[in-house]
Amino acid sequence: MIEIDEVVIDDEAFFTDYKDGEAYYQCALTFKNQGMRPSLVFNIASVALERYLVAICDLYGEDPRNHNYITLMKTAETVVDISPELNKRIKAMDWIFGICSIDEYRHPNPDESDMENVLFLCTEVQRLFDQNRIEQVKELAQSETVFSF
Repeated sequence: MIEIDEVVIDDEAFFTDYKDGEAYYQCALTFKNQGMRPSLVFNIASVALERYLVAICDLYGEDPRNHNYITLMKTAETVVDISPELNKRIKAMDWIFGICSIDEYRHPNPDESDMENVLFLCTEVQRLFDQNRIEQVKELAQSETVFSF
């Protein structure tokens, strides 16, 4: 754990979630380029998007409490500026999984447009990361490791 501007950040959680997001995103792109099913690419990219959003929350010491897209966005929007359109599109991801309603649960088969949408969302969320803050977290985490006994 480190502290920046009186905010406690779990640097290990951040780096794990951020690296997981990157790995899942790269896997999704690789599978897309290999011609894998859109539903497979969609599902892998959806995990990447979720990991990225958790990492954004981690980077600012916030716990989203739940990992559906609506809850993640409600937390993420308190720590970074997110356009209303991007916010709306990410929150709409819960609809495709049908997890917003017990009465109307569904799990449709994602198609190519769904796959392209989630890949686009991953790219847009990547841009939300403050690289200077990431460097600051990295430096503080390294100095804490050097001085801890």
